[in-house]
Amino acid sequence: MPKLSVPAGHVSGRRKWYGLAALAAGLSLIVLDGTIVGVALPAIIADLGLDLVDAEWVNSVYAIVFAALLLSFGRLGDRTGRRRVFVLGVALFAAASVTAALATDVGGLIASRAVQGIGGAMVLPASLSSVNATFRGKDRAAAFGVWGAVMAGMAAVGPLLGGWLTTALDWRWIFFVNVPLALIVVVAALLVVDETRADGPHPPGSDVVGLLTSALGFGLLVFGLIEGSDLGWWRPTAPLELGPVTWPTTAPISASPVALALGAVFIVAFLLNEHHRARRTLSAILDLRLFGISTFSWGNVTALTVAVGEFALVFVLPLYLVNVLGLSILGAGVVLAVMAAGAFVAGASARHLAAAMSPQGVVVLGLGLEVVGVGALALLINATTPPWLVATCLGVYGVGLGLAAAQLTSLILADVPTARSGTGSATQSTVRQVGSALGSAVAGTVLAARLSSVLLAHVTAVPGVPGPVAQQLADATTHSAGGAIAAMRASGTDGTLGALGPQVVDALSAGFADAASTSIGVAAGFLVLGLAGALLVARRVDRAAPRPEETRVTTAP
Repeated sequence: MPKLSVPAGHVSGRRKWYGLAALAAGLSLIVLDGTIVGVALPAIIADLGLDLVDAEWVNSVYAIVFAALLLSFGRLGDRTGRRRVFVLGVALFAAASVTAALATDVGGLIASRAVQGIGGAMVLPASLSSVNATFRGKDRAAAFGVWGAVMAGMAAVGPLLGGWLTTALDWRWIFFVNVPLALIVVVAALLVVDETRADGPHPPGSDVVGLLTSALGFGLLVFGLIEGSDLGWWRPTAPLELGPVTWPTTAPISASPVALALGAVFIVAFLLNEHHRARRTLSAILDLRLFGISTFSWGNVTALTVAVGEFALVFVLPLYLVNVLGLSILGAGVVLAVMAAGAFVAGASARHLAAAMSPQGVVVLGLGLEVVGVGALALLINATTPPWLVATCLGVYGVGLGLAAAQLTSLILADVPTARSGTGSATQSTVRQVGSALGSAVAGTVLAARLSSVLLAHVTAVPGVPGPVAQQLADATTHSAGGAIAAMRASGTDGTLGALGPQVVDALSAGFADAASTSIGVAAGFLVLGLAGALLVARRVDRAAPRPEETRVTTAP
């Protein structure tokens, strides 16, 4: 009879490498889905009539659900078998991809993206903890090198693939393409991935309260950030309708700050609940003892801020490239895919570089390059920036992304006990997904706020445009996430503005570029925070490492 569970580190021969390939392929699906949607957003906005808030939700709901359930599924995989959870997750992800491709309105698309998030939350911790439990020594470093290259590379390939599928076929194919790939992954996993699970007895009970409080906390925080620009940051500017309940514009305070406050309360309640369950030795979603490991705790702080910066960039750039520079969706994908070249090359060489200068040194170098690339981009973009210059900055950023991603995960999990690898990997993955959801929300919030303050001034500077018309144009551009600019550019002088049309397009493009520059600058700021965290992790690792003279004393006969 075949083994149902393989002790950690005892899978040998070629089989474990075939298993790594299957697990990495499953990872590719969910990482790809996190970035492939961004470049197709302009087409989705036009087809389904989305506004900026809708676009933020399409981008963010996947990450919100993903983050809310990662810890639970990480623990479930440790208990019931990681391969089992992985296979079920890939199947669910494929089914949700079909419904997303067939969506006819924004509600159906957002719901499908949420279910995709559930599938992704099953796949990522199960696959990562399987790798962490299977590989040891030099093989472990090589496996995580492959893992990091896949993470960085597929995140960067997403825009190019999304641009090609949207241009050559239709935006719906960015979801349809998942189905045959998922079938291949399921078959491969069943054939070459051995089942692993945590050894020893498990704490009793189910942490339902932890699941609910964490989901509500993260969800409300992102809801408040995304909806703030629409509902109002303090005073209500629009009603909020939730089924039969309406939050009116006559309320003394907007729903957005209330959601932010409640989100913070639920997160505090979640942490208190996890601490209480740990003291009573009950099953808990989050193992707070892991944060006693300095590399794990500070590494997660780094991962959070870096993810915010990375996904803020991925959200804003496609809108800028298509609506301001006038590139096709495929053209935007090509520019963004320059990240892929840098990430693939850097991810593949990161292991060798780590052997020469230490893993923490590679992470610091990578994040430094990310800061340089994104910071330069924030300073250089305007309404007439050449696409090659944008691509050059993204190339520098991509190299940094490949270096940092390839080693950061391994660094975070290096001191985590194997028995808790599922919880540890799920925790660091949750942190990344929270960061990605916050990144899209923060970028959209900053973009909307900046657009509302600069667009009107740019349009009113065009001679002959009446004030009320200028306000309508600014509102339409903000509401459509820049899509109105592309429509007016296509109309030329034949639109309702006549000969003024091209001048208005130039003014709106300049205003949108200004807002995009600000959003990208915020992304660079978060990357700077990530770099500071990485420096702190590197210092702690260096202090913990034995000095050469200590090693000689210890090993002397």
